[in-house]
Amino acid sequence: MSVNSAEQEAVRTVDVVLVKGGRTKIRYPAVVLDDDGDRVSVRAPWAGDGVRDFGFVRFEPGDVFTEHYWRTRWYAVKEVWTSEGRLKGWYCDVTRPALVPSGEIVVTDLELDLWVSADRSAVLRLDEDEFAASGLDRTDPVAADHAVRALDELERLARAPHDPAAVHAPWWPAG
Repeated sequence: MSVNSAEQEAVRTVDVVLVKGGRTKIRYPAVVLDDDGDRVSVRAPWAGDGVRDFGFVRFEPGDVFTEHYWRTRWYAVKEVWTSEGRLKGWYCDVTRPALVPSGEIVVTDLELDLWVSADRSAVLRLDEDEFAASGLDRTDPVAADHAVRALDELERLARAPHDPAAVHAPWWPAG
């Protein structure tokens, strides 16, 4: 039985669903680039409304995100590219491990984030105040511990000399 191009496209497309505070914060379509059984890599255009200026980086229409989600890790890493193909950096979300039911990638945001600029000159821990205010350390101390350790691991990887063989992270910044 042959598969037409529309069916092939449907197989390659998933919805990324970001859950925060028990509610869907955003849902957007993405094209699956690879799924090795643990890590799922997808590509999607900036799904936000208009420009989001964080002060250290701007996400804007035309930006393209190559996103990596794991079924076993407590974070997601998003490579952020301009429409012209210039790497802006990596936005890392601390999340529960991804759930990947048919047609979706569902991640639950745990507030903590890390930004790594393209040249690795800036490695910024973000939203630690929001994490503390979330009360996760009281309501789910095991998840809170995983979240803090995930942020520490991401920062360690970002600050380490680049050696993909040593860190087993070919998606991580070259530098």
